[in-house]
Amino acid sequence: MAVLQIHYLGDSILRKKARPVSELDGDLRKLAGDMIETMYFKQGVGLAAPQVGVPKQMIVYDNPEAGYGMGPQVLINPRIVSSEGSVKDEEGCLSVPELTDIVERSERVTVTGLDLQGRELELEAEGLAARILEHEIDHLEGILFVDRVGAVKKKLLLSKWRKVRKELEAERSA
Repeated sequence: MAVLQIHYLGDSILRKKARPVSELDGDLRKLAGDMIETMYFKQGVGLAAPQVGVPKQMIVYDNPEAGYGMGPQVLINPRIVSSEGSVKDEEGCLSVPELTDIVERSERVTVTGLDLQGRELELEAEGLAARILEHEIDHLEGILFVDRVGAVKKKLLLSKWRKVRKELEAERSA
């Protein structure tokens, strides 16, 4: 397994819709393992394939109920089929490191998709688990958490981001 490079806000791949996965092969399983390793290396709770430069509909996430690091999950071609309730909470993103803001999400979601063996799954999640799923599925549509805040907050976040990104790019180059 390998730690993959994460794409940052401003990289065009993060704004493109990911393609459905049609073949569950060894390359996809390797990618899933690398994504899980990358997520934990970066101390995240979720990661979508576009964030590592792969425009496919696959996410990995940590199952918070199992304890951090104990329950990594993979979901292929995920879809939110129902949602209810509303809750606001702080959110961040590995593609926009060092920035967070309050984002409104559904309190509960039902998500369908496939596991790595091609079995159909239906997951019901609430609280943090629902937030993680919504956030990662947004990535597959080219949506980032900064798009879910008001216009004034988004402008402030993007202004801060320009400074943070310069520092991160300098670190990557060193």
